[in-house]
Amino acid sequence: MSLTRTFRVLTATGLLVTVSATAALVLSSPAHSTPDGPAPAAQAAEGKAPPLIYGEDVSGHEPTHDWSSSPAHFGIVKATEGLTWRDDSFARHWRELGKKGIVRGAYHFARTYNDPIAEADHFLSVVNAQPSKPGDLLVLDLETSDGRSVSHVNKWAKTWLAYVKKKTGATPLIYTGWNFAETYGRGLSEYPLWVAHYSKAKGAVTPPADWKSWAIHQYTETPIDQNVSALTADQLRALGRPAAKA
Repeated sequence: MSLTRTFRVLTATGLLVTVSATAALVLSSPAHSTPDGPAPAAQAAEGKAPPLIYGEDVSGHEPTHDWSSSPAHFGIVKATEGLTWRDDSFARHWRELGKKGIVRGAYHFARTYNDPIAEADHFLSVVNAQPSKPGDLLVLDLETSDGRSVSHVNKWAKTWLAYVKKKTGATPLIYTGWNFAETYGRGLSEYPLWVAHYSKAKGAVTPPADWKSWAIHQYTETPIDQNVSALTADQLRALGRPAAKA
């Protein structure tokens, strides 16, 4: 999810924030792609801000990232993209985050020219192959239209998100850019928002489209993708996988 690395691949209700959708909108756009291709209340608008917790996200571009020395309270890593691609570093990152004991999450980079259910199944097959814990986050990385219409992209995202929620019991987050969300994200505010916006100070971003609040703000890519959340660690976990029923 980097702005300058053009070829990089990675609220409950109402938590989305901002990221730009194109390379031209560098200061507010994410870049998680590979070379090919009601929820806990978060900060709303620019009113009184709750304490923020720090987190990082990585992909195969940082295969040896040292989680043990990281100050992050949450970490999110790329798992898959499209129908077949998987991040070779995912298993290592997942294992290291499990050892560290912080909130962890996995994300899927959407290719909206494919079937959303097939992409969701690919994502879940890779994530489910690793040990899971209650509170693990699942994320849809939606930052390119792939030349499809607004209605197509919006419907695609709704289908993917609803399917993953039904299959896992977790409420998936959406990662996207602020400008992209303004155009393509309306009607998706039942899902927590992870918004990228690099021209805003950390935590100083307003929700796009019809979101009333955001869950996570990605505020820079330097020297690594860095984020803050307006939720506590426990509130983030509440969006993730539920505990197994006895």
